[in-house]
Amino acid sequence: MSTYPPRTHSARTHSPRTPSRRTLLGAAVLGAAASVGLTGFPGFPAQASAQAAARAAARASAGLVPVLPAPTGPHPVGVVRHAFTDPARTDPWDPALGARQVVVGIVYPARSVIGYPRAPQLTPGEAGTFGTLAPLVRGLPAAGVDWAGTLTHAHAGAPPLPGRRPVVLYTPGGGDARTLGTGLAEGLASHGTVVVLVDHPGEASQVELPDGTVRETVLHGPPDPATFRTMVETRVADLRLVLDRLDRPDRLDGLPYAATAFMDLRRTGVYGHSAGGTAAALLAARDPRVRAVANLEGYLDLEPWPGDRPLLLLRTDGFEGAGRIERSWAGLRARRRTLRAANHWVFTDHAAIVPRLHAAGLVPDAVRDGLVGPGDAAASFATVRRELRGFFGRELGGPRGLRGLRR
Repeated sequence: MSTYPPRTHSARTHSPRTPSRRTLLGAAVLGAAASVGLTGFPGFPAQASAQAAARAAARASAGLVPVLPAPTGPHPVGVVRHAFTDPARTDPWDPALGARQVVVGIVYPARSVIGYPRAPQLTPGEAGTFGTLAPLVRGLPAAGVDWAGTLTHAHAGAPPLPGRRPVVLYTPGGGDARTLGTGLAEGLASHGTVVVLVDHPGEASQVELPDGTVRETVLHGPPDPATFRTMVETRVADLRLVLDRLDRPDRLDGLPYAATAFMDLRRTGVYGHSAGGTAAALLAARDPRVRAVANLEGYLDLEPWPGDRPLLLLRTDGFEGAGRIERSWAGLRARRRTLRAANHWVFTDHAAIVPRLHAAGLVPDAVRDGLVGPGDAAASFATVRRELRGFFGRELGGPRGLRGLRR
């Protein structure tokens, strides 16, 4: 996996106060390429700084605009953004910040999107931050890409489709921002599921907070076991915080729609990519509210899997950690599938972004192969969408849009 080299932190970046000075593995910056930060979202004020906006505009001139995969379901998609604070926990990556804060994007089937704009991929502040991070990522171009120009297929603040629907949480790969999973989330939402994308500030490449601050990752370099454990345990606690808050409507001030009106938390699942897959499995093993879990190429050797929840295991044949994946998955009762001629980030929006950069001559064959594989990344991504939709449709039930999946 790629890694962050050490870098000097700007004034906008919190100083690293991690449990270990050696830090995390390689997906770290990659999530920034498809982060969806949404200034002006319902639930968040528009507070990106003029300085950050100017940096984003300067980088955006005449660049290629990445395009995210369109949803395939019958419903248009809405999205809102929210933040939760856990007064019982101190931020593990920067204790000086005080109480732990978690940012989420809630993606859902919408009743109508007329009059509601498509949400942008990056806020100006996030685009400016990623402009400094992109050259540090294995093979991503330092110029020639308008990272601020991409639109998602979700419409900010659109009214939800009537009816209470299954809910699935998403936790991204190690160091990635939550919305590197935008394409999978929008696909599920277009077929009738509510998806809650969870960011893990301090670890994620960058996250815009409610006050407009862009919090950048403090993690650099390969992980040691203690840091990896801290990361996974923090994610599990973040996910449980989100479930607790979603289950308490009185703690959801600021959302434009009552969560209880369109979420059925009796039918909750979780999925995660890479380290997020590890965290998703630990959450499911510990929290009876989670009825099903999908692990997208994450190790399962931190704790024994209890085997009492439906489990979906997807991996690629190109991932450099395939041996450890297979050892940690050995003997588990689960639905499994291996994606051929694919690599680790084909489970993310890089399945759409990287081939486009490659076709434009902005990344060479080796970079494409190392990120999403030499095969048809779009076809692999479509397979992942079908697997997730079918799995959660069977295990959580739901509207007719989740049933009758053709294999």
